[in-house]
Amino acid sequence: MNDKTLTPQDAEKEFWKSLKQSNTGMLGLDRPGNHSQPMTGFGEEDTGTIWFFTRNDTDLARDIAGGAQSGMFTYQAKDEEVQACIHGSMTLEHDRERIDKYWNPVVAAWYPEGKEDPALTLIRFDGDDGRVWVSKKGPVGFGFEILKANLTKSQPDAGGVSDVNLG
Repeated sequence: MNDKTLTPQDAEKEFWKSLKQSNTGMLGLDRPGNHSQPMTGFGEEDTGTIWFFTRNDTDLARDIAGGAQSGMFTYQAKDEEVQACIHGSMTLEHDRERIDKYWNPVVAAWYPEGKEDPALTLIRFDGDDGRVWVSKKGPVGFGFEILKANLTKSQPDAGGVSDVNLG
């Protein structure tokens, strides 16, 4: 697969599939002077929404608390087959249905009082435009492409890239 064959639909499909298997990325405000932080996201492909558990006393939650904020989610799958940078809008919500749906032992470790912890809230990230890179070559295939490119004085085929619109 190279960048001539990866369609936006294929890129989106690969992104959502990968996010279900490896759901940690970097989330932050999309503005100068702010830094992203590692967050675990729970994606909902049908709406283009990714939900993140957070505490309402974190810097990111306080920054979002004043109303919708422009955000960026940067993602790389554990297997390195999918990378993405997605722009979107972030809001805080206390959505009981989502809390129940995505609650797990890892999430619970951050909230000593469980689902009733007063600091528990969710960041709702509504994805908009972005870019997704997909390469199924693996480390050996990537090494071959690098070797071939050096021998033939050409550029390696590192996979495909496509702009997407999740909104």
